[in-house]
Amino acid sequence: MFLCWSMKGGSGTTVVSAALALVLSRRRPTLLVDLAGDAPAALGLPEPAGPGVADWLASPTADAAALHRLAVPATDTLALLPRGSQAPGGRWADLAVALAGATTASALEGTAAGPAGDAGTGAGAVVVDAGTGAPPPALLAAATHQLLVTRPCYLALRRAAASGLQPSGIVLLTEPGRALTAHDVERALGAPVVAELAYDPTVARAVDAGLLAARLPRSLAQQLKGAA
Repeated sequence: MFLCWSMKGGSGTTVVSAALALVLSRRRPTLLVDLAGDAPAALGLPEPAGPGVADWLASPTADAAALHRLAVPATDTLALLPRGSQAPGGRWADLAVALAGATTASALEGTAAGPAGDAGTGAGAVVVDAGTGAPPPALLAAATHQLLVTRPCYLALRRAAASGLQPSGIVLLTEPGRALTAHDVERALGAPVVAELAYDPTVARAVDAGLLAARLPRSLAQQLKGAA
């Protein structure tokens, strides 16, 4: 289970989360959980009209099976759990348990990311796009990989350091002209850079055209392999 978040807006968390889920789905059934609300647009999908994870969190009785029934297909081996329309409730611990259970292939068989070809062999994967700000502690504790998405920006690093959260890895979006290096970021945050994403205009074009899921840019896929 991969939990992705940023401490400052505009860091690219949604694109990173979606691309990471696409990379993982090439090897195993994968579920992308959208807590930020932009994953359908990033993947080039129609906006889901039904309930989503926020509605599930607001329900006092919905179980794990009900959560997985909310997933919609993104590709043959990737399902999207949309955000939904309600303000999320406080059932973060229940959500963590339900998502941890989804990392087995059998738990994903009822979703759009159920086993297909050799992607159905072995365990499944879950990627959570937690958006901007500190993620819920229950999700942070349940995730096997806690990935902070950031730019080499002093203000973003200052905010991340002040949060007191310790990621297991950093996905660094490099920008031309920045004075801070990956080594500087690692020293400031006390975590390794597991993927360094160089600026590539083909990524922005793929997202703008709604083609990220259909034509994931090779450069982005290669750069995220370390995180995957």
